[in-house]
Amino acid sequence: QVQLVESGGGLVQPGGSLRLSCEASGISFSNYVIGWYRQAPGKERELVAAIFTGGTTTYADSVQGRFTISREVAWNTVYLQMNSLKLEDTAVYYCNARNFYNQGRDYWGQGTQVTVSS
Repeated sequence: QVQLVESGGGLVQPGGSLRLSCEASGISFSNYVIGWYRQAPGKERELVAAIFTGGTTTYADSVQGRFTISREVAWNTVYLQMNSLKLEDTAVYYCNARNFYNQGRDYWGQGTQVTVSS
């Protein structure tokens, strides 16, 4: 059974920082592309950051320079360090794992709420 669990969300002031965690069971991250997505009320889910099997990363333009994605393969844990948070970063953040060699294997966590407010 595959399970992804996000944690670390909460309420933070503009300019503050949070670190989100995604812990996986039932799969090994070594063959997976791991992405962080977010969805604000009334908007479509969008990709925030991703880390590929070789360790390369990509970021949405809106978070470039502020967010950093990383992973601990041995513990099947992925992090999203979020700095200089803005009001528009408010959303539910989701962890996604997709097998690079079998992209039909695609898993989602339940999400964690991030609220940026003064």
